[in-house]
Amino acid sequence: MSESMPPASSGDHRTVLLCGGEVHSPADPFATAMVVERGHVAWVGSEGAADAFASGVDEVVDLEGALVTPAFVDAHVHTTATGFALTGLDLSSAASLAEAAELIRAHAAARPEDRILIGHGWDASRWPERRPLTRAELDELTGGRPLYLTRIDVHSAVVTTALLDLVPGIRDLDGFHDGQRPLTGDAHHAVRAAAFAAVSPLQRTEAQRAARLRAASLGIGTLHECGGPQISSEDDFTGLLDLAREEAGPRVVGYWADLDVERARALGALGAAGDLFADGSLGSHTACLHEPYADHTGHSGSAHLDAATIALHVVACTEAGLQAGFHAIGDAAVTAVVEGVRAAAEKLGLARIRAARHRVEHVEMLTPETIAAFAELGLTASVQPAFDALWGGEEGMYADRLGTERARTLNPYAALLRAGVPLAFGSDSPVTPLDPWGTVRAAAFHRTPEHRISARAAFTAHTRGGWRAVGRDDAGTLVPGAPADYAVWRTEELVVQAPDDRVARWSTDPRSGTPGLPDLSPGVELPVCLRTVVYGRTVFVRPNE
Repeated sequence: MSESMPPASSGDHRTVLLCGGEVHSPADPFATAMVVERGHVAWVGSEGAADAFASGVDEVVDLEGALVTPAFVDAHVHTTATGFALTGLDLSSAASLAEAAELIRAHAAARPEDRILIGHGWDASRWPERRPLTRAELDELTGGRPLYLTRIDVHSAVVTTALLDLVPGIRDLDGFHDGQRPLTGDAHHAVRAAAFAAVSPLQRTEAQRAARLRAASLGIGTLHECGGPQISSEDDFTGLLDLAREEAGPRVVGYWADLDVERARALGALGAAGDLFADGSLGSHTACLHEPYADHTGHSGSAHLDAATIALHVVACTEAGLQAGFHAIGDAAVTAVVEGVRAAAEKLGLARIRAARHRVEHVEMLTPETIAAFAELGLTASVQPAFDALWGGEEGMYADRLGTERARTLNPYAALLRAGVPLAFGSDSPVTPLDPWGTVRAAAFHRTPEHRISARAAFTAHTRGGWRAVGRDDAGTLVPGAPADYAVWRTEELVVQAPDDRVARWSTDPRSGTPGLPDLSPGVELPVCLRTVVYGRTVFVRPNE
């Protein structure tokens, strides 16, 4: 990359011509140059035509063959928790209970001054021991200090006795378990609140900065923060929004998961939405199902919201001009959301509900009927393809929990697109890591072939789809007038990938006019981000590039 590129602290009022690369734009599928002015895309076109702009710009950047794409939008993130996973105790790589124990012991020894230890990412279903660490084991590993350690899905946690002592009445709450079982439900929410309350403001800000920096280094220009009273804290939420306004980095759109619509508005949230829990998760056996779990006889999970409550919330949000949204994973929870939104439409009219662009997070267990309802009601499906990559397949966690037949129905992205349901892709980080190209790959190479979508459709869901999910149709593509949110990538030859080889072969013909994307086939190295720009301002530059 040319040394003429400006430093990361540059403002957004410079006029810059980028040339000598590949520009992924529907305005010109053969574009090799782009002009950015006052934070917006001003022009996209060919190398020859770009010469006319050279004398009138503040800077000319030689891309040296690099690819320019719209910056990614991660439509579901827990920013502070992501930062703690990046800077603290991350057990996602632990292959056994013994490895996890050693990581905990080492982390506790390395952080003697921390008032509380926070960690994430254990998954006992992948360990030979098939069980989490017990409270007694954790007490010994930490020397009796408070420790909060979430399962990979963040819907259950194991903790030390010292943390329980910070929560009066914890043993009387639903979801409290003595012995080996993790805390779930109300008990988990209570210890999570106590854990994050014990974190110092400095620790919290450092974690938020770390998460935003990681996002920027991966070509992510926007994060949808999914906070809420059962997830983080008001100070955490407003502190993050303030940080994003004051410091360069990915923009942050805030969702506050609260039935109190006016409280969400007062906190600066775009919606009383995000992880407003209709149910829990499959991994923790708390997703609400129509039929019992295959590995938990007679148990069908937990319903946290009924259709009547959902309807009241959707009406309140619609009348207040805010988005409503829900976390729903199990088929029974998704049914409850559909019934509630439909009841709201009967009260306010279908047109008002569709115009509000309410959204549902995760929606893993769908049926043809609920997919049709999403399309009818204009609901956005905010989904995480990395879940399938991590837990799908005939020997994955989904199959353990549901049996192979039901597991095969999960995350049906192709059916959602065929029905016209808007898709927005995210990571649910730290549940799965920030990894936008990996997310596009996971959707294009879904473990269940009939659910695969083209790389182009997946890329759109992770760029323009995230903007549409917040009500913006004028962003997420590199066309004149759009916000100049883009990333520059080092990658190999561009191709067009689709589930059907005949389509792929035709689309790679230059006459098709289809912009190419990097080869995302499994095993192929993913693109490397060289630079990320948000509203014309450079927020990341890869060192030595």
